[in-house]
Amino acid sequence: MAEKHTRNTPLSAEDIDCLARKRAGAKLGLYSHAAVVVIGILFVFSVSQYGFGQRSWSIKPFLAWGLGLALHGASVWLLGAGGSLHERMVNKERERLQRAQDRRAGP
Repeated sequence: MAEKHTRNTPLSAEDIDCLARKRAGAKLGLYSHAAVVVIGILFVFSVSQYGFGQRSWSIKPFLAWGLGLALHGASVWLLGAGGSLHERMVNKERERLQRAQDRRAGP
């Protein structure tokens, strides 16, 4: 198993490949999610406009799906594995656990 790296530790070629594959997979998932949302929105809009009366009701699903897509995007671009926020949080937590372990071990 590969050892965990901090931000300042150089990554091996295997670690770089693994991280790159994980990030690319997350981005492809986001892109496919966006495509499904666009198709869904077009369908709901057409049903709303041409299928069920005169009142447009399609804004509510648009907003909900848009929020879901925005949250998915945030998880990929901001919080995803290897992302800067994620890495900072992992490093901070690692340091906190190490300090707690050092205190238990004593002087």
